[in-house]
Amino acid sequence: MFDVFCIASGAMISSGLFILPGMAYAEAGPSVIICYFLSGLLSIPGMLSIAEMTTAMPKAGGDCFTIIRSMGPAVGTAAGLMSWFSLAMKSAFALVGMSVFTILIVDIDIHIIAVSFCLIFLVINLVGIKEAGRMQLVLVIGLFALMLLYIVLGLPEVKITNLEPFAPKGLPAVLFTTGFVFVSYAGLLKIASIAEEIKSPARNIPLGMILSLLVVSIFYTLMILVTAGVLDPSELQNSMTPISDGAAVFMGQWGRIALAVAAILAFLSTANAGIMTAARSLVPLSADGLLPGALAGINERFRTPHNALFLTGIFVIIALFLKLKILVEAASVVLILTNILACVSLIILRESRLQNYRPLFRAPLYPWMQIAGIVAFLFLIFEMGKEAHLISLVLFVGGLFVYWFYGRIRTNREYALLHVIERITAKELTTHSLEAELREIIRERDEIVKDRFDNIIENSVILDIDKAIKVSEFFKVVAEEMAPRLNQQSGFLLKLLHNRERQSSTVLSPSLAIPHIIIPGRQLLDILLVRCKEGIVFSDSHRQVHAVFVIVGTKDERHFHLQTLSAIAQISQDPDFEKKWMSAKNKNSLRDIVLLGTRRRH
Repeated sequence: MFDVFCIASGAMISSGLFILPGMAYAEAGPSVIICYFLSGLLSIPGMLSIAEMTTAMPKAGGDCFTIIRSMGPAVGTAAGLMSWFSLAMKSAFALVGMSVFTILIVDIDIHIIAVSFCLIFLVINLVGIKEAGRMQLVLVIGLFALMLLYIVLGLPEVKITNLEPFAPKGLPAVLFTTGFVFVSYAGLLKIASIAEEIKSPARNIPLGMILSLLVVSIFYTLMILVTAGVLDPSELQNSMTPISDGAAVFMGQWGRIALAVAAILAFLSTANAGIMTAARSLVPLSADGLLPGALAGINERFRTPHNALFLTGIFVIIALFLKLKILVEAASVVLILTNILACVSLIILRESRLQNYRPLFRAPLYPWMQIAGIVAFLFLIFEMGKEAHLISLVLFVGGLFVYWFYGRIRTNREYALLHVIERITAKELTTHSLEAELREIIRERDEIVKDRFDNIIENSVILDIDKAIKVSEFFKVVAEEMAPRLNQQSGFLLKLLHNRERQSSTVLSPSLAIPHIIIPGRQLLDILLVRCKEGIVFSDSHRQVHAVFVIVGTKDERHFHLQTLSAIAQISQDPDFEKKWMSAKNKNSLRDIVLLGTRRRH
């Protein structure tokens, strides 16, 4: 969890804190303090949405993977490429941003330093996510220590007169500046890109992201408060190194150097996190056939996506020699779009009512928080420049172009939006492929190892009966279905079923029955699953049995027979079992309820 916290924090803290405050102050005056805090609040809907979807689908690519499964491969391709572009550009910008602060310490050509560090981070990331996480941990701990020193020593030196008037340009300037500094929180969602390589993602991803946003927003607000309170307004609004200039006021020249070191640590941590997560934005696109398969290649020794990392590293190095101003603006818009897509994707996944969409963390205040986030993010985009809008449009259309001419002819993936449309139109638009994929993701996430019971259920017969039926007629249908599979006569099975029911009722609850019989032979056991929406009439007191598990086995399988009874009993103990059973879309959905049910495995 602490690695998640450090990667997310390091991805956020960079130019947004060490360069941007002076420019933001020129727009909003001292109210820039509130602007940073409001931007943090605006990050919450997207963060919680990504956290929920990632705990349901902890796969490499994070938001890109979930967008493809939610909105389809066309939107997912565009979103994935835009995400990769914005993260790579953010890394390049972070490396170039060091030049402003490196000059305060030593006079060396920034391009040499930037390329060198890019290569170092590339090697670290190739060796493994654990090593990259350790590097990030060291960088972020050093960064927070220097930031805390700045706050502790600076708060007593704040001059209230420097904060008056607090909002000289009124509310419009405050709202504009809130959008302007939103880029300071960029990178928070990208922790989802490495979800597949995080231990206990259901706990560590939401906790790490929430803790990171909370701590970073508090540090941002307090550091901007100190900076605005100690610097003369005319000096602050023209400063490109506002934090270092603020440190010089109450810490002297050594303080200026210390905060310049903090800025360099921040830029390095952002560059490292950016390379780490950008490369993994390409993996799900490649794995789905939307980009060349080589980009999904995993190094056999280090288990890292080496081809995607190489491509990202090359792009970052090229970007170091470009003019970044417009590109960084475009990257900001792309990151805001990512937040919008995260909120929309969550709404689609929830409303699709996919049975196997089972997040271990659920975003609170659904759907109002997501709707509020979408509205707020659209407003922020409206406030961005026309150049950024144009470049973002080009990137989005470019992503659709790649999908249309490459991915469209190589993949045909089912997605949650089709299930929503299916619900509205009552037309059959989907197969079981998405549910099956989600089932395997849950097995991998929860480290479920299939046992003999699972193997039998995967090959069992399932009856889905629409009309009400009496037990005698029901047993006849069961005997006819199971007899060929067990090399028995249907009449013999029918007799055993009736005899077993006469001995004592196999109805365990008002809606569940488990008829089970012993047959001659060796090493035979089979299970038949039944749903009857109108109810099976077992007796006058049990007229609405909707779920039936029929177990037929030989005497030598008695031990496994008891294990099977126990497994079914454990699965049916779920408080929502009957609701899930009755609302399942088809036979495969009924099978998945049993396969993914909570039970002890042998």
